[in-house]
Amino acid sequence: MGTIRIGVDDTDSPNGMCTTYLGALLCEKLEKKGFEIKERLLIRLNPNAPHKTRGNAAICVVAENAEKKESDAGDAKNEAFFTACSLVEEFAEFDCENTNPGVVVSEGPVSPDFYKKALRDFCTIEEAENLLEKSGALYRGWKIKRGLIGATAAVSADLSDYTYEVLAYRSPFSKEKRSVDRKSVFLSEKMTYPRTWDSVDMKSGVVVCVPHTPDPVLYGIRGESPEWVMKSRSYIVSEEPERECLYRTNQGTDVHLVDSVISDILDGRSYRLKGKVSKKPFTGTGGHVETEISDGKSSVRCMAYEPTKEFRDIVRGLIVGDEIIVCGSYKNGSINLEKFFIESLAEDMTKKPPVCQKCGKRMTSAGKDKGYKCRTCGEKSKSPEIIRSERSVGKGWYEVPPVARRHLSMPLVRNRRKNS
Repeated sequence: MGTIRIGVDDTDSPNGMCTTYLGALLCEKLEKKGFEIKERLLIRLNPNAPHKTRGNAAICVVAENAEKKESDAGDAKNEAFFTACSLVEEFAEFDCENTNPGVVVSEGPVSPDFYKKALRDFCTIEEAENLLEKSGALYRGWKIKRGLIGATAAVSADLSDYTYEVLAYRSPFSKEKRSVDRKSVFLSEKMTYPRTWDSVDMKSGVVVCVPHTPDPVLYGIRGESPEWVMKSRSYIVSEEPERECLYRTNQGTDVHLVDSVISDILDGRSYRLKGKVSKKPFTGTGGHVETEISDGKSSVRCMAYEPTKEFRDIVRGLIVGDEIIVCGSYKNGSINLEKFFIESLAEDMTKKPPVCQKCGKRMTSAGKDKGYKCRTCGEKSKSPEIIRSERSVGKGWYEVPPVARRHLSMPLVRNRRKNS
Protein backbone atom coordinates (compact mmCIF):
# COMPACT_ATOMS: atom_id res chain seq x y z
CA MET A 1 0.00 0.00 0.00
CA GLY A 2 1.04 3.63 -0.38
CA THR A 3 2.04 5.94 2.40
CA ILE A 4 -0.37 7.94 4.48
CA ARG A 5 0.28 11.28 6.12
CA ILE A 6 -1.13 12.04 9.56
CA GLY A 7 -1.22 15.70 10.62
CA VAL A 8 -1.92 16.93 14.15
CA ASP A 9 -2.02 20.45 15.55
CA ASP A 10 -3.11 22.59 18.52
CA THR A 11 -3.07 20.09 21.38
CA ASP A 12 -1.07 22.20 23.85
CA SER A 13 -1.68 25.23 26.04
CA PRO A 14 0.43 27.66 28.08
CA ASN A 15 -0.07 25.28 31.00
CA GLY A 16 1.28 22.10 29.44
CA MET A 17 1.45 19.47 26.71
CA CYS A 18 3.29 19.72 23.38
CA THR A 19 2.09 18.62 19.96
CA THR A 20 5.51 17.16 19.15
CA TYR A 21 5.19 14.93 22.24
CA LEU A 22 1.88 13.64 20.95
CA GLY A 23 3.67 13.02 17.65
CA ALA A 24 6.20 10.81 19.42
CA LEU A 25 3.37 8.87 21.10
CA LEU A 26 1.59 8.51 17.76
CA CYS A 27 4.67 6.99 16.12
CA GLU A 28 5.00 4.43 18.92
CA LYS A 29 1.30 3.49 18.75
CA LEU A 30 1.38 3.08 14.97
CA GLU A 31 4.50 0.93 15.07
CA LYS A 32 2.80 -1.40 17.54
CA LYS A 33 -0.10 -1.68 15.07
CA GLY A 34 2.23 -2.79 12.27
CA PHE A 35 2.91 0.54 10.59
CA GLU A 36 6.38 1.49 9.42
CA ILE A 37 7.21 5.13 10.16
CA LYS A 38 8.79 6.64 7.09
CA GLU A 39 9.18 10.20 8.38
CA ARG A 40 8.48 12.41 11.35
CA LEU A 41 8.00 16.05 10.34
CA LEU A 42 7.93 19.08 12.64
CA ILE A 43 6.35 21.94 10.71
CA ARG A 44 6.57 25.53 11.95
CA LEU A 45 3.96 27.89 10.55
CA ASN A 46 3.47 31.68 10.50
CA PRO A 47 5.25 32.91 13.66
CA ASN A 48 2.83 35.86 13.84
CA ALA A 49 -0.32 33.75 14.17
CA PRO A 50 -2.37 35.42 16.93
CA HIS A 51 -3.52 32.17 18.57
CA LYS A 52 -0.23 30.28 18.69
CA THR A 53 0.84 28.81 22.04
CA ARG A 54 4.62 28.94 21.70
CA GLY A 55 6.32 28.19 18.37
CA ASN A 56 3.25 27.50 16.21
CA ALA A 57 4.28 23.93 15.38
CA ALA A 58 2.26 21.13 13.81
CA ILE A 59 3.45 17.58 13.18
CA CYS A 60 3.10 15.17 10.28
CA VAL A 61 3.81 11.45 10.57
CA VAL A 62 4.38 9.68 7.25
CA ALA A 63 3.58 5.98 7.69
CA GLU A 64 3.01 2.78 5.74
CA ASN A 65 1.41 -0.48 6.79
CA ALA A 66 3.20 -3.12 4.72
CA GLU A 67 1.17 -5.91 6.34
CA LYS A 68 -2.04 -4.73 4.72
CA LYS A 69 -2.80 -5.46 1.09
CA GLU A 70 -3.69 -2.72 -1.38
CA SER A 71 -7.36 -3.60 -0.97
CA ASP A 72 -7.05 -2.92 2.77
CA ALA A 73 -5.57 0.55 2.33
CA GLY A 74 -8.76 2.17 3.56
CA ASP A 75 -8.61 0.12 6.75
CA ALA A 76 -5.05 1.32 7.41
CA LYS A 77 -6.10 4.90 6.83
CA ASN A 78 -9.03 4.52 9.23
CA GLU A 79 -6.85 2.82 11.82
CA ALA A 80 -4.28 5.63 11.70
CA PHE A 81 -7.05 8.21 11.97
CA PHE A 82 -8.64 6.46 14.96
CA THR A 83 -5.26 6.15 16.69
CA ALA A 84 -4.44 9.85 16.24
CA CYS A 85 -7.90 10.97 17.39
CA SER A 86 -7.72 8.74 20.47
CA LEU A 87 -4.39 10.26 21.50
CA VAL A 88 -5.73 13.78 21.02
CA GLU A 89 -8.71 13.02 23.21
CA GLU A 90 -6.46 11.55 25.88
CA PHE A 91 -3.70 14.16 25.98
CA ALA A 92 -4.89 17.49 24.49
CA GLU A 93 -5.38 20.45 26.84
CA PHE A 94 -9.11 20.75 26.26
CA ASP A 95 -9.62 22.86 29.40
CA CYS A 96 -7.80 25.75 27.71
CA GLU A 97 -10.12 28.01 25.71
CA ASN A 98 -7.51 28.47 22.96
CA THR A 99 -6.76 24.76 22.50
CA ASN A 100 -8.74 23.56 19.46
CA PRO A 101 -7.11 20.39 18.08
CA GLY A 102 -7.23 19.08 14.55
CA VAL A 103 -6.32 15.72 12.99
CA VAL A 104 -5.94 15.03 9.27
CA VAL A 105 -5.11 11.72 7.56
CA SER A 106 -4.37 11.91 3.86
CA GLU A 107 -3.64 9.06 1.48
CA GLY A 108 -3.25 11.13 -1.66
CA PRO A 109 -1.35 14.35 -2.34
CA VAL A 110 -2.55 17.59 -0.76
CA SER A 111 -1.67 20.88 -2.47
CA PRO A 112 1.54 22.39 -1.00
CA ASP A 113 0.04 25.82 -1.68
CA PHE A 114 -1.91 25.53 1.57
CA TYR A 115 1.30 24.92 3.53
CA LYS A 116 2.97 27.91 1.90
CA LYS A 117 0.05 30.15 2.73
CA ALA A 118 -0.14 28.94 6.35
CA LEU A 119 3.60 29.57 6.62
CA ARG A 120 3.65 33.12 5.25
CA ASP A 121 0.07 34.33 5.50
CA PHE A 122 -3.18 33.30 7.20
CA CYS A 123 -5.61 30.51 6.35
CA THR A 124 -9.17 29.90 7.47
CA ILE A 125 -10.78 26.74 8.83
CA GLU A 126 -13.14 26.80 5.85
CA GLU A 127 -10.22 26.81 3.42
CA ALA A 128 -8.75 23.80 5.18
CA GLU A 129 -12.02 21.86 5.15
CA ASN A 130 -12.66 22.60 1.47
CA LEU A 131 -9.20 21.36 0.52
CA LEU A 132 -9.56 18.23 2.64
CA GLU A 133 -12.92 17.41 1.08
CA LYS A 134 -11.42 17.70 -2.41
CA SER A 135 -8.44 15.57 -1.37
CA GLY A 136 -10.53 12.78 0.10
CA ALA A 137 -8.78 13.09 3.45
CA LEU A 138 -10.17 12.01 6.79
CA TYR A 139 -10.27 14.84 9.28
CA ARG A 140 -11.67 15.92 12.60
CA GLY A 141 -11.58 19.17 14.51
CA TRP A 142 -12.47 19.71 18.14
CA LYS A 143 -14.24 22.75 19.63
CA ILE A 144 -13.87 25.56 17.05
CA LYS A 145 -11.54 23.28 14.98
CA ARG A 146 -8.72 25.79 14.48
CA GLY A 147 -6.16 22.99 14.65
CA LEU A 148 -7.36 21.78 11.26
CA ILE A 149 -5.39 24.63 9.71
CA GLY A 150 -2.06 23.46 11.11
CA ALA A 151 -2.84 19.77 10.57
CA THR A 152 -3.71 20.44 6.92
CA ALA A 153 -0.58 22.54 6.47
CA ALA A 154 1.50 19.73 7.99
CA VAL A 155 0.24 17.03 5.60
CA SER A 156 0.67 19.40 2.64
CA ALA A 157 4.18 20.53 3.62
CA ASP A 158 6.82 20.29 0.92
CA LEU A 159 10.26 20.95 2.43
CA SER A 160 12.73 22.10 -0.23
CA ASP A 161 15.10 23.00 2.60
CA TYR A 162 15.18 21.37 6.01
CA THR A 163 17.09 20.72 9.21
CA TYR A 164 16.68 18.22 12.05
CA GLU A 165 15.81 18.31 15.72
CA VAL A 166 15.97 15.56 18.30
CA LEU A 167 13.59 16.18 21.18
CA ALA A 168 13.92 14.42 24.53
CA TYR A 169 10.81 14.31 26.69
CA ARG A 170 9.83 13.64 30.26
CA SER A 171 6.39 12.71 31.52
CA PRO A 172 3.78 15.38 30.70
CA PHE A 173 2.56 15.00 34.28
CA SER A 174 5.92 15.77 35.88
CA LYS A 175 5.96 18.80 38.16
CA GLU A 176 9.64 18.60 39.08
CA LYS A 177 12.22 21.07 37.83
CA ARG A 178 14.03 19.79 34.75
CA SER A 179 17.39 18.21 35.53
CA VAL A 180 19.87 18.87 32.70
CA ASP A 181 23.56 19.32 33.44
CA ARG A 182 24.54 22.78 32.27
CA LYS A 183 28.21 21.95 31.59
CA SER A 184 27.25 19.00 29.40
CA VAL A 185 25.14 21.24 27.16
CA PHE A 186 28.04 23.64 26.64
CA LEU A 187 30.30 20.66 25.90
CA SER A 188 27.75 19.36 23.41
CA GLU A 189 27.77 22.70 21.59
CA LYS A 190 31.56 22.85 21.63
CA MET A 191 31.91 19.36 20.15
CA THR A 192 29.33 19.70 17.36
CA TYR A 193 29.02 23.41 16.42
CA PRO A 194 28.57 24.57 13.63
CA ARG A 195 26.90 21.30 12.57
CA THR A 196 24.44 21.93 15.39
CA TRP A 197 23.41 25.32 16.70
CA ASP A 198 21.41 27.29 19.26
CA SER A 199 21.81 24.83 22.13
CA VAL A 200 23.46 27.61 24.12
CA ASP A 201 24.13 31.34 23.85
CA MET A 202 27.86 31.59 24.35
CA LYS A 203 28.00 35.35 24.92
CA SER A 204 25.33 35.46 27.61
CA GLY A 205 26.12 32.03 29.02
CA VAL A 206 22.48 30.94 28.71
CA VAL A 207 21.33 27.40 27.94
CA VAL A 208 18.79 27.77 25.11
CA CYS A 209 17.79 24.18 24.32
CA VAL A 210 16.14 23.52 27.70
CA PRO A 211 12.70 25.16 27.96
CA HIS A 212 11.29 26.79 31.06
CA THR A 213 7.66 26.26 30.09
CA PRO A 214 5.36 23.62 31.68
CA ASP A 215 5.48 21.12 28.81
CA PRO A 216 7.01 17.63 28.38
CA VAL A 217 10.09 18.77 26.42
CA LEU A 218 13.26 18.06 28.38
CA TYR A 219 15.57 19.52 25.72
CA GLY A 220 15.89 19.82 21.95
CA ILE A 221 19.03 19.74 19.77
CA ARG A 222 18.94 21.29 16.30
CA GLY A 223 21.35 20.65 13.47
CA GLU A 224 22.02 19.84 9.85
CA SER A 225 21.66 16.03 9.92
CA PRO A 226 20.38 13.15 12.07
CA GLU A 227 23.95 12.06 12.72
CA TRP A 228 25.05 15.43 14.06
CA VAL A 229 22.05 16.06 16.31
CA MET A 230 22.37 12.56 17.77
CA LYS A 231 26.09 13.08 18.34
CA SER A 232 25.32 16.32 20.15
CA ARG A 233 22.61 14.57 22.13
CA SER A 234 25.15 11.94 23.26
CA TYR A 235 27.03 14.55 25.32
CA ILE A 236 23.96 15.67 27.27
CA VAL A 237 23.77 14.55 30.89
CA SER A 238 20.24 14.77 32.28
CA GLU A 239 17.46 12.98 34.05
CA GLU A 240 16.38 9.85 32.18
CA PRO A 241 14.11 10.89 29.30
CA GLU A 242 10.76 9.17 29.12
CA ARG A 243 11.12 9.01 25.32
CA GLU A 244 12.66 10.95 22.44
CA CYS A 245 11.85 11.67 18.82
CA LEU A 246 13.89 12.80 15.82
CA TYR A 247 12.09 15.16 13.46
CA ARG A 248 12.91 16.55 10.05
CA THR A 249 11.79 20.17 10.12
CA ASN A 250 11.60 23.51 8.34
CA GLN A 251 13.25 25.24 11.31
CA GLY A 252 16.29 27.38 10.53
CA THR A 253 15.46 27.80 6.84
CA ASP A 254 14.10 31.39 6.50
CA VAL A 255 11.22 29.89 4.51
CA HIS A 256 8.80 32.27 6.26
CA LEU A 257 10.39 35.35 4.66
CA VAL A 258 8.85 36.99 1.59
CA ASP A 259 10.85 39.29 -0.69
CA SER A 260 8.88 42.50 -1.06
CA VAL A 261 8.96 46.29 -1.20
CA ILE A 262 7.94 48.48 1.71
CA SER A 263 4.74 49.78 0.12
CA ASP A 264 3.35 46.24 -0.25
CA ILE A 265 3.91 44.82 3.24
CA LEU A 266 1.01 43.58 5.36
CA ASP A 267 0.68 43.18 9.11
CA GLY A 268 1.41 39.73 10.48
CA ARG A 269 3.71 38.60 7.66
CA SER A 270 7.50 38.25 7.57
CA TYR A 271 9.65 39.99 4.99
CA ARG A 272 13.04 40.58 3.44
CA LEU A 273 13.21 44.29 2.52
CA LYS A 274 15.86 46.52 0.98
CA GLY A 275 16.29 50.20 1.79
CA LYS A 276 18.45 53.00 3.16
CA VAL A 277 18.58 53.99 6.79
CA SER A 278 16.52 57.19 6.88
CA LYS A 279 16.49 57.94 10.63
CA LYS A 280 19.31 57.86 13.14
CA PRO A 281 18.82 54.91 15.54
CA PHE A 282 17.85 55.80 19.08
CA THR A 283 17.17 53.92 22.29
CA GLY A 284 13.67 54.22 23.68
CA THR A 285 11.80 53.13 26.76
CA GLY A 286 12.77 49.67 27.99
CA GLY A 287 16.04 49.63 26.06
CA HIS A 288 14.39 49.00 22.69
CA VAL A 289 16.31 50.44 19.72
CA GLU A 290 14.42 52.03 16.85
CA THR A 291 15.49 53.12 13.39
CA GLU A 292 13.86 53.49 9.95
CA ILE A 293 14.58 52.46 6.39
CA SER A 294 13.27 53.95 3.15
CA ASP A 295 13.31 52.72 -0.45
CA GLY A 296 12.68 56.19 -1.87
CA LYS A 297 8.92 55.69 -2.08
CA SER A 298 7.94 54.36 1.34
CA SER A 299 9.53 53.95 4.74
CA VAL A 300 9.08 51.60 7.69
CA ARG A 301 10.16 51.58 11.32
CA CYS A 302 12.59 48.82 12.33
CA MET A 303 12.89 47.63 15.93
CA ALA A 304 15.50 45.73 17.92
CA TYR A 305 13.87 44.88 21.22
CA GLU A 306 15.61 44.49 24.57
CA PRO A 307 15.70 40.65 24.46
CA THR A 308 17.99 40.86 21.41
CA LYS A 309 20.74 42.09 23.78
CA GLU A 310 24.04 42.96 22.03
CA PHE A 311 22.35 42.93 18.63
CA ARG A 312 20.99 46.35 19.59
CA ASP A 313 24.54 47.75 19.63
CA ILE A 314 24.92 46.80 15.97
CA VAL A 315 21.68 48.59 15.14
CA ARG A 316 22.89 51.64 17.09
CA GLY A 317 25.98 51.62 14.83
CA LEU A 318 23.91 52.32 11.71
CA ILE A 319 23.73 55.85 10.32
CA VAL A 320 21.51 57.62 7.81
CA GLY A 321 22.47 56.59 4.27
CA ASP A 322 23.56 53.03 5.02
CA GLU A 323 22.10 50.60 2.47
CA ILE A 324 20.76 47.49 4.18
CA ILE A 325 18.50 44.47 3.75
CA VAL A 326 16.33 43.75 6.79
CA CYS A 327 14.61 40.48 7.70
CA GLY A 328 11.78 40.17 10.18
CA SER A 329 8.07 40.20 10.94
CA TYR A 330 5.91 43.25 10.29
CA LYS A 331 3.65 43.89 13.28
CA ASN A 332 1.98 47.06 14.54
CA GLY A 333 3.80 49.27 12.05
CA SER A 334 7.31 47.89 12.70
CA ILE A 335 9.68 45.33 11.27
CA ASN A 336 10.84 43.29 14.26
CA LEU A 337 14.41 42.63 13.23
CA GLU A 338 15.65 39.04 13.06
CA LYS A 339 18.80 39.94 11.12
CA PHE A 340 20.04 42.41 8.54
CA PHE A 341 22.70 42.74 5.85
CA ILE A 342 24.75 45.91 5.32
CA GLU A 343 25.34 46.34 1.59
CA SER A 344 27.11 49.68 1.72
CA LEU A 345 28.18 52.14 4.40
CA ALA A 346 27.64 55.88 4.33
CA GLU A 347 30.46 58.14 5.47
CA ASP A 348 30.09 59.23 9.08
CA MET A 349 30.84 62.94 8.67
CA THR A 350 30.46 65.77 11.15
CA LYS A 351 30.69 69.44 10.12
CA LYS A 352 32.23 71.95 12.52
CA PRO A 353 33.18 75.62 12.17
CA PRO A 354 36.80 75.80 10.96
CA VAL A 355 39.75 76.96 13.04
CA CYS A 356 40.97 80.45 12.09
CA GLN A 357 44.24 80.21 10.17
CA LYS A 358 45.44 83.56 11.55
CA CYS A 359 44.77 83.39 15.28
CA GLY A 360 43.98 79.72 15.88
CA LYS A 361 40.57 80.33 17.41
CA ARG A 362 37.45 78.36 16.41
CA MET A 363 35.24 80.44 14.09
CA THR A 364 31.48 80.78 14.51
CA SER A 365 28.63 81.00 12.02
CA ALA A 366 28.39 84.29 10.17
CA GLY A 367 24.68 83.71 9.49
CA LYS A 368 22.65 81.48 7.24
CA ASP A 369 24.53 80.70 4.01
CA LYS A 370 27.22 83.28 4.92
CA GLY A 371 29.93 80.87 6.02
CA TYR A 372 32.01 81.44 9.16
CA LYS A 373 33.71 84.37 10.88
CA CYS A 374 36.41 84.63 13.52
CA ARG A 375 35.09 86.78 16.35
CA THR A 376 38.65 87.49 17.49
CA CYS A 377 40.34 88.80 14.34
CA GLY A 378 37.52 89.07 11.79
CA GLU A 379 38.92 86.46 9.36
CA LYS A 380 36.24 84.71 7.25
CA SER A 381 35.84 81.25 5.71
CA LYS A 382 33.21 79.61 3.53
CA SER A 383 34.08 75.96 4.21
CA PRO A 384 33.43 74.01 7.42
CA GLU A 385 35.83 71.52 8.94
CA ILE A 386 34.83 67.96 7.98
CA ILE A 387 35.47 65.27 10.60
CA ARG A 388 35.23 61.68 9.38
CA SER A 389 34.67 59.08 12.09
CA GLU A 390 35.54 55.40 11.84
CA ARG A 391 32.45 53.20 11.64
CA SER A 392 31.71 50.66 14.36
CA VAL A 393 30.09 48.27 11.87
CA GLY A 394 31.20 46.81 8.56
CA LYS A 395 29.52 45.27 5.55
CA GLY A 396 27.90 41.88 6.04
CA TRP A 397 25.23 40.03 7.99
CA TYR A 398 24.24 40.60 11.61
CA GLU A 399 21.74 38.50 13.59
CA VAL A 400 20.01 38.36 16.94
CA PRO A 401 21.62 36.02 19.52
CA PRO A 402 20.36 32.44 20.03
CA VAL A 403 18.30 33.47 23.07
CA ALA A 404 16.17 35.71 20.82
CA ARG A 405 16.11 33.66 17.61
CA ARG A 406 12.84 32.51 16.11
CA HIS A 407 12.44 28.85 15.16
CA LEU A 408 12.23 29.52 11.42
CA SER A 409 15.05 32.08 11.22
CA MET A 410 18.19 30.70 9.59
CA PRO A 411 21.30 31.13 11.77
CA LEU A 412 24.13 32.83 9.90
CA VAL A 413 26.39 29.87 10.58
CA ARG A 414 24.02 27.66 8.61
CA ASN A 415 23.69 30.23 5.82
CA ARG A 416 27.49 30.35 5.48
CA ARG A 417 27.74 26.55 5.35
CA LYS A 418 24.99 26.31 2.70
CA ASN A 419 26.75 28.89 0.51
CA SER A 420 30.33 27.70 1.03
